[in-house]
Amino acid sequence: MSERTDCSEALLRLYEYLDGEMSPEDCLRIRAHLDECGPCLKEYDLDTTMKALIKRACSREPAPESLRTTIMSRISMTVIRIERQR
Repeated sequence: MSERTDCSEALLRLYEYLDGEMSPEDCLRIRAHLDECGPCLKEYDLDTTMKALIKRACSREPAPESLRTTIMSRISMTVIRIERQR
């Protein structure tokens, strides 16, 4: 866990973290970053709230896998654009 996680990686992998889709080591790295980085923690809180609202509103029908892939792709593109603007 000596590797530090930067904001772009933390934000890019936030949904993996929220969904429990990463290794325990990666989870620890993301959690450590969130504990130290206020802006990323705010994004985490926003994403957690949004995910809960979506789950509550859409709990009756599962989303198609193609929708998840499209959303994750757009999130990745947004993070890359934000990084390039810095």
